[in-house]
Amino acid sequence: MPEPLLRTPSAQQVESWYVDSFEDMLKFQRASPESHILKQFSEAMDIILNRHSTVVETMANGVLEMKQDLQESGDIGPHVENCIQYFLDRFYMNRISIRMLIHQHLLLFTKQSSRKKNKQTIELIDTNCDIQSIVEDAYENARFLCEQYYSRAPDCAIECHSPFNVDGAQNGRITMTYVPSHLHHIMFELMKNALRAVIETHSTKIELPKVEVLICKGRKDMTIKLSDQGGGIRRSEVDQLFNYMYSTAPQPPSPDAADTTPIAGYGYGLPLSRLYAKYFNGNLWLNSVDGFGTDAMVCLKLLPRDASELLPVYNKTCLNKYIQSTQVNDWSDSSHGFGSKSNTNGYRM
Repeated sequence: MPEPLLRTPSAQQVESWYVDSFEDMLKFQRASPESHILKQFSEAMDIILNRHSTVVETMANGVLEMKQDLQESGDIGPHVENCIQYFLDRFYMNRISIRMLIHQHLLLFTKQSSRKKNKQTIELIDTNCDIQSIVEDAYENARFLCEQYYSRAPDCAIECHSPFNVDGAQNGRITMTYVPSHLHHIMFELMKNALRAVIETHSTKIELPKVEVLICKGRKDMTIKLSDQGGGIRRSEVDQLFNYMYSTAPQPPSPDAADTTPIAGYGYGLPLSRLYAKYFNGNLWLNSVDGFGTDAMVCLKLLPRDASELLPVYNKTCLNKYIQSTQVNDWSDSSHGFGSKSNTNGYRM
């Protein structure tokens, strides 16, 4: 972990949780697979899962603490920001993977899941995941939150399109194999951003422009496009929206002091949503028209052979990312252009 972040109380709290969880797991390193031992292991996994439930908010608070410290000392710079971005991308991608494994274990090997078993559902993984239902649910949740803050919310119009695979649409619904909780997280964050932007841009209007969603199932990709008329984003700011140290909203209260879920403020919605999309080799990006609105594009892999898990690699090269200063890129460097296939975060599949 970068030293400026490690010094913050919140980051030290997160580190202590991981130390405790690691010690809990070591107890089972050479344990025999007897029924009572397996039960104890599942109970330990459940404790670990709950212990780390607020890691994102606590680490976000650590970044805010670090920013305050660095701004006071004047040490904040591009290299520090790049280090934090590199570390948090890898840290949160690992967290997504670990929590999925623990959830999957608990659902498969304990009686924690009370819902009816379905042949098309392998616990967390739904082989018949209804994309429109998840988008609708994410909208309703975001709308509820938006109405709490602004007393109203724009409507949402959803269109489905499946030109190449008629079997992919059942009764007009488009399905695929995916983890519903991951997709819900992505769409909920995008919906929150869209609703907030529309209301703040058209606050004086009686009728708000709708948020429009297009769901399209192609031959190899599932694409979800969410379009709003929220005023758009300047081109110079689009890339910053995926930066953990950048947010356009007021700073939220600390996780311990918050009575309600903040609609925005940590600056983690888009970066984390992109990681969830990338976890199975998908992606998320923004196209914006400054002065009009923004299109958020989510692309997911349909074919299992393309949807492999994406995880960080840990080796000496990673350490160099924290030591080397930021390099100035030449305009002709294709590795930093659109459509680049370069791997700057040290991920592996």
